[in-house]
Amino acid sequence: MTPFVKTRTPPLPGEWETEAAGLRWLADAGVPVPEVLEATEDRLVLERIEPGPCDAAELGRIVATLHRAGAPAFGGLPPGAPGPYRIALVELPTGASDDWPSFYAEQRLLPLAHHAPSVERVCERIAELAGPEEPPARLHGDLWSGNVMGRHLIDPAACGGHREIDLAMLELFGNPGSRFYAGYEEVWPLADGHAERVDLYQLLPLLVHAEMFGGGYAAQAERAARRYV
Repeated sequence: MTPFVKTRTPPLPGEWETEAAGLRWLADAGVPVPEVLEATEDRLVLERIEPGPCDAAELGRIVATLHRAGAPAFGGLPPGAPGPYRIALVELPTGASDDWPSFYAEQRLLPLAHHAPSVERVCERIAELAGPEEPPARLHGDLWSGNVMGRHLIDPAACGGHREIDLAMLELFGNPGSRFYAGYEEVWPLADGHAERVDLYQLLPLLVHAEMFGGGYAAQAERAARRYV
């Protein structure tokens, strides 16, 4: 089968090597991903994956298995990833921390807070809003329905982080449904209060989309932020 080749003119520094490192990191966790055949500054060559069905409960188990594989720190990049860290085309600070609430506020939300004024007030309360303390999860980082092809996960923005980031993004751009969560909790039960934090963790993808596309995403981020202030 003909490989799948990703290119961009001009290429973004480190883009393809970082994505390749992310795919290998997901594979190391036992997650089905396209095999990396070549990664250079100019292109990424992957095994071609054909769309196919995936049982929602199985997908839940796959995502939970990924998250439970863990990461050395919040924000830590996959081994061998040159960075910088990006979600889609939006570059964010490339750093790592042992403190999730401050990391989420300072390195994820505040750099994009100009799109939604209430985000700064959310960040002031982040320690009480962020939920129970958990170890760093191994995140896909851009987990929406378009990056799920059957059993395979594609196009990661992989890093260490809070697992509810991935879950919130999946709910924002394609509701995974109750069977997904049933499968997920077979592997790793959700923390208390998860449902009350969905909007909090949807702030990141909403702000990223506001940075890329503007329009209604900024207003949606502002509405989400106001829930917590």
